[in-house]
Parts: sequence; C-alpha cells; structure tokens
Amino acid sequence: MTTITERPGDASPVSRPAARRQAAARAGQARTSARLNVLAVLLVLAGCGSLAPQPKNPDAPVPGQFAHAQPHDAAGRPSAAQDAAGNPASTAAAHPVAADIGWKEFFVSPALQQLIQIALDNNRNLRLAALNVERTQAQYRIQRADRLPSVNAAFGLERQPSVLTGEQTSTLSLGLGVTQYELDFFGRVKNLTDAALASYMATEEAQRTAQINLVAGVANAYLGLQSLDEQLALTRATLKTREESQKLTHLQYRNGAASDLDVKQADSLVYTARTTLAQLQRQRDTAYDALVLLLGQQPPAELLSVDTHENHVELEEVPAGLPSDLLTRRPDIRQAELQLRSAEANIGAARAAFFPRITLTATAGMGSSQLDDLFNHGKFIWTINPAAVLPIFDYGRNRANLDVARVDQKIAITNYEKAIQTAFSEVSDALANRRGLIEQLDAQKSLVKTEGERLELANLRYRSGVSSYFDVLDAQRSHFTAQQSLISARAEQRQNLVELYKVLGGGWK
Repeated sequence: MTTITERPGDASPVSRPAARRQAAARAGQARTSARLNVLAVLLVLAGCGSLAPQPKNPDAPVPGQFAHAQPHDAAGRPSAAQDAAGNPASTAAAHPVAADIGWKEFFVSPALQQLIQIALDNNRNLRLAALNVERTQAQYRIQRADRLPSVNAAFGLERQPSVLTGEQTSTLSLGLGVTQYELDFFGRVKNLTDAALASYMATEEAQRTAQINLVAGVANAYLGLQSLDEQLALTRATLKTREESQKLTHLQYRNGAASDLDVKQADSLVYTARTTLAQLQRQRDTAYDALVLLLGQQPPAELLSVDTHENHVELEEVPAGLPSDLLTRRPDIRQAELQLRSAEANIGAARAAFFPRITLTATAGMGSSQLDDLFNHGKFIWTINPAAVLPIFDYGRNRANLDVARVDQKIAITNYEKAIQTAFSEVSDALANRRGLIEQLDAQKSLVKTEGERLELANLRYRSGVSSYFDVLDAQRSHFTAQQSLISARAEQRQNLVELYKVLGGGWK
C-alpha cells in the first residue's frame, strides 16, 4: 500500500485543477490590467509631442518711427501737445487708435452710414470672404476631430464549418470599437490641427481686411460723388452767367459797343463751360456706377441728393508711435502672421512623418452563437490591436514634403515682411499727403477769396469804363478755376482722412 504524506503548503490532488484554474484566471486578469494600463498610458501620451519650430516673427524691416508722424487736432493741423520732455505727446496714449474707432464713430454723416451698411449687407466680395471663413472653419473642425478617437457601433455575424464535424457554426457579436486611432506621439495630427486653426483665423482676418477696404471704398466713392455734384452745380451756375454775358456781348456787338474779339472771347467761355459740364457729367456717371458696384444695388436717390448735409469725415488725431504699435492692428498683417504660424505647424507635421505612425484598434462587446442569448447569456469579448508603421523606402517622398514645408515657411516669412513694409509705406504716404493737403487747402481758400475780390474790381472798373470787358472775362475764368480747385482740394483732404483711417486698420468694427 502506498502512503501519501501531505506536507504543509502542498495542495491536495483533488484541489490542484482548481488551483490551476485560479492561477490562470489571476494571470488573465493581470494581463488584462496590464493591457488596459498600457492603453491608458498611450492615450495620455498621444499628442504630447511636437516637432514644429518655435513660433517667432521676424524683425520688422521698417524704420522704428513714421517720418511724418505728428499729433494733429480735429481740423487736421499739427497740435501743440507735448510730453514732459518737450516732444510731441503720443496720441496713442491719449486717444484710441484708428483700429479701435468704429466706422459709425468715424463717419458722422447719416447718409454715408446708410450707404456703408447697405454695402456690408449686399457686397458680393464681402459675402465671398465670409463664405471662405465658414469653409475654413469646417475644415478646422474636421482636422480637430482627428485628435479624438471615433467610436463606432458594430454588429457581426460569422459562419464557419467545424474542423472536426464539418457542421456550420455561427457567432454573433455586438459592441463598440475604435478603428485606426492614431496615437500622436510625434505631434503629426496636432500640428495639422494647429495649421488648420491658423488658416481658419487667417481667413477671418482676410474678411476683416475686405470689410475695411469696402468701408473705405464706399466712403471715397460717396465723397467723390459729392465733389462732382458740387462741381456740376458750380459749372451750371457759371455757364448760366457766361451765357448771359454772351447775349450781352452779342447785343453790344450789334450796337457797335463791342468788338469781334469780345464776341469770340465770350463764345469761348461758354463753350469751355459746356465742355467742362459734359466732362463732369461723364465722370459723375462713372463714379455712380462704381458706387452701385460697391453697394450691390442702386443707392437710394435721397442719399445722393445735392442738398444732403455736407459730410464731415474726421479722425480726431493721428496716432503717433512705433510702427509695431499701430501696424500690428491691421488685419492683413495679422493674416500674414497666422499664415506663418500655419506654415510652421506644417513643418512639424512633415517632420513627424519620418517617425513611426502608431495606431490603435480596439473593440468591446458581447458575443454568442444564438441571437436570443446575445444579451442574456452572451460572453463579454474585447480586442486591443496596436500597430506601428515605420517608413523605410518612400523614394524621398517624406524628404520632399519637408522641403516643401520649409519653402512654404520662407514664403510666409517673406509675405509677412512684405505686408509690414507695404503697411508702413501706406501709412507714411497718407501722413505726408495729409500735411501737404492741409497746406494746399488753406492756400486754395485764400486764392478763391483773392480771385473773388479781383472779379469784383474788374466788374467795377468795366462799369466805370476804366478797363475792357476782357479783364472781366479773364477774372471770371480765374475765379471759376479757383473754385473748382477748392472743391477738389476739400474732397482730396477728406479722402486722405479716409485713407489714413483705412491704412491704420480702422473700419472693421
């Protein structure tokens, strides 16, 4: 007889199978826990890395100060505001810059405000800019969704013959799964998302630029029409006066009181006025068509009436200071900066393509051989399938994509520098023109006054018989020309204020 001696700690023969089952269960639980822990770590680490260069704007290739920057009063003349050191006080510190002044605050004319609002509601170019914003926004949402796993529901039916019996067996499954979710260790997806976000924000700035150009365009067209209407009214009045003088001269010629030269001079002045009237009417029709194009419809007739109150467009003071203090508020410069950010992010995505792309496919659900037992007695099933793909031979595709991204960055840098240079030049020119137009307008007012006094003296001398009628006609011609120039100078000054407001980034609020 064989005697079995049990030792402390030894399992009995009866309990050994159960112990093995318990050990296997504990090992399975440990493996499941380890896999879940690995999955959690992978999900946490995904998207933590980035190979994009550090965002940095290049130095502005422009002088540190506007050459013609000087504080101005409401009339546009240099102000005497000074700081403690005796230098002109910065208007940016005392007054809001143009970018912070809404167009309704800048353009005080109710008629002009209504025209601008009509343009904002109907202009096709502005509408196209808004649609581009919507499109890039949708693209950004698509790209952003790639950073999160997509969870899908799946129902499956599998039928296969048994190897031993040949009978068909069926397996039903129902569950949720994540398919080909990229674990973004090297920031490829993140950088693509950042690039899409920057592009979306750039289109928003482009829309603001389009609005600024539209507001300024409507204002300049309106001021141009006002100037042409004023010149037309002046020309019609002048033509009427010259026609009366022509009749008088012809009557005097028939009575022997005027010479043939006097008649020819009177006729010449009438024909000149008629020619000028026709030219101005043609220019007015062209300017009107341009305004219709900007508005997207016919403007209300009452808004373009000659009797409309004179529009006083003014900017309280010209902001002075460093270009970076002013030009960075322009939407087109912000657009160029955002395009640079997008190009930098694309470099990071191109660099990440050299590293392995790690994807994860996972499913979890219930399985059963019978549909009725799927929810009652089905077994819980799950799978986790990570995969890594490392490019080896791509025939230079990734290298070429990286080269393209780097060249795109250089192009974006150049465009950014060009945008700053263009903005600086536009502001500097507007400031210089403003100073010259102020002086020109003052001189032209004095000239109109002088020519008016000369015309009165010429008429007085002619009625007194001291001078000929030729002096009167010459004085009339000079006075008419001076009045026309005054109207043009006034319109140019107002349009210069509009231009200055635009180039400083005003008009999108």
